[in-house]
Amino acid sequence: MARVIPEGWRELEATGAAQRELETLGTLARQLPATYTVYHGVHWTRVDQGHALIGEIDFAVVSPAGAVLLIEQKSGLLDETDRGLAKKYPTGPKNVPFQMARNAEAIRDRLRNACPGLTVYVDALLYCPDYLVRNPGTAGIDPARIVDAKRRDQLAAIIERILPADDPPLAARERVHRFLADVLQLVPEIDALSGAVDVLYTRLSGGLAHWARRIECDPFRLRVIGTAGSGKTQLAMAAFRESIDNGRRPLYVCYNRPLADHIGHIAPPGGEVLTYHQLAHRASIDQGESVDFRGPGAFARIEALLDRAAPGADQQFDELIIDEAQDFKVQWVHNLLRFLRPSGRAWLLEDPMQNLYGRATLDLPGWVTLRSATNYRSPRQVRELLNQLLPLEQPIDAGSPLEGPEVDIVTYADTAALLSETARAITRAYAEGFKPPQIAIVTYRGREHSRLAPFDRLGPHALRAPTGEYDLLGNAVQGSGDILIDSVHRFKGRAAPCVIFTEVDFEHLDEQAIRRIFVGATRATLKLTVVIAEHSARELLKGQDA
Repeated sequence: MARVIPEGWRELEATGAAQRELETLGTLARQLPATYTVYHGVHWTRVDQGHALIGEIDFAVVSPAGAVLLIEQKSGLLDETDRGLAKKYPTGPKNVPFQMARNAEAIRDRLRNACPGLTVYVDALLYCPDYLVRNPGTAGIDPARIVDAKRRDQLAAIIERILPADDPPLAARERVHRFLADVLQLVPEIDALSGAVDVLYTRLSGGLAHWARRIECDPFRLRVIGTAGSGKTQLAMAAFRESIDNGRRPLYVCYNRPLADHIGHIAPPGGEVLTYHQLAHRASIDQGESVDFRGPGAFARIEALLDRAAPGADQQFDELIIDEAQDFKVQWVHNLLRFLRPSGRAWLLEDPMQNLYGRATLDLPGWVTLRSATNYRSPRQVRELLNQLLPLEQPIDAGSPLEGPEVDIVTYADTAALLSETARAITRAYAEGFKPPQIAIVTYRGREHSRLAPFDRLGPHALRAPTGEYDLLGNAVQGSGDILIDSVHRFKGRAAPCVIFTEVDFEHLDEQAIRRIFVGATRATLKLTVVIAEHSARELLKGQDA
């Protein structure tokens, strides 16, 4: 994964062209090797004939040698004119070749000034992911430096050809990095910190994805039992991408629809991402059965239909990835294996501590098992609190060196206090620099029993809750508020920089309560606030008073 500067870009929200640029940034981060650096939001100014020209380079990629490739992204449609490619704006059309040449010249001039007497290499590339250039020869840009809709999947490979990784290092390399870092558009401190946490977690927990994919067994049946934050999702996505890269067809299956929706958004095209019941519904259609989901027993009925499904060769996959497998019944695993080709590979990823549905432990003889008890996601404050308060069979191993802010634990006596304390927690999160997209309210109770469910606001804060409905494209429909609120069951498998784990209410610290607390607390990558009933707080802290 390439280094991206500035960090914190994963937590940014944008629309239109800015959103497309963030998508491109994600592609560059994933597909370029770690020896490359991607600068984004690079602004420059220079004086030309008494006027200050201010422009923006969308991306500047720096090779291991220190060579620079400027990428100008033009989303949407372009015009092919007799003077080359043009982009229409409300203020009028702009000539793309001229704009690129001007930007490249400006950066080149400033780099020469920053690196006196040293050789600098600056090239430029046009990336237009939505437009197919019909006449590259008259575009006004070297056709080899145009990546249009036809070649957009080759963007990273083309960059590596232009900036070879094995070129000899330039003497100006370090000065080039210092220059580009100096002219970056700054981001708020909390964004940079959140991005740093994400990069650090990706790097540290990537070891699981690295080594697990080097295990050999025949048939390939690998069971990974890993604690929260150990990198299971990274492993799932690495196996998914590797399968596609090798011309194979992967199937990712989990239990929770919100997790499947999330994975569906980040997974590359070429495979399938489904919940078990979505696959069962597909099987019911194949068998000519009509299921009314408004009636009782609908899910049990489609489960039974999947029990007897006999998928044909065209319905089978080369790679089967079962995520959050602690939510599965053993018969479901056997059903899914029928969707795997005889030579296919199967991955099963689970964490017994996140078994919130009380499923029996899966009995899978013949599977190779890999265990990981190291949590790379949670900061030290969260790990130590859980190890201190919960009677865990195995303490959480420290994987992240981050300290993290102190965990806030606040209590409530009744519904009114629950609402006010949760609202105050949101206000405190704002005061600490977190933005709405970085905050998640996670309820200990399910949506059907939550006392927060009827509310679309908490004080001045508008909540964004799932409606349970889906649009025509299959995307979950949510309310229009700023702060996401969801249950611990539905948020399992996901994370947020700031988690407000609220409505924690139990009579006894039994196995179910321990698991819910463990799951809810380990969703936080930076800041955790726990809003807990007074009697539950006494029960939780009972062992500490002894």
